[in-house]
Amino acid sequence: MIQNLPNWIRVARSKWQYRGPERPAFAQEPEEGQESVWDYPRPPWLVSDHCRVIVRIQGKTLADSCSTFRVLETASPPTVYLPPGDVNVSTLVFTGASSICEWKGTPQYWALVGLEKEVAPVAWVYPHPFPGFESITGYFFFYPARVKCYVNNERVLSQPGGFYER
Repeated sequence: MIQNLPNWIRVARSKWQYRGPERPAFAQEPEEGQESVWDYPRPPWLVSDHCRVIVRIQGKTLADSCSTFRVLETASPPTVYLPPGDVNVSTLVFTGASSICEWKGTPQYWALVGLEKEVAPVAWVYPHPFPGFESITGYFFFYPARVKCYVNNERVLSQPGGFYER
């Protein structure tokens, strides 16, 4: 339950100034047909999506799905989560690493099988997400900076900055 969340998570959630209804002065107005990450809400929306998403590396397909969820969160690019049944999990290994998101919970990080432990993970999964995000339990998000991700045959580019490229 949300009221059972630790106080530090409630504090972290309360610190966001922009929550969708207004944009900071530096935000660009979207053109017709475009979305603005500044129009996405806080808390984030979880939206069912049926675009075809394909994830590849070195010519191998890691995932192929038309049953995804997009998480739309103020100031962040949409993150697309793929169901585990559409992911070739035999190509992935749990790294033992984790972090925390004040909205979704504690993700686990996954790397490619056969690579050194020092190699950066290529995906993350929320095994036990916080309330409101149960629909993405066990779903995979792939780093577009580390593997080739396509949405409806269009290559996804990674957002600059440390988090999505690390």
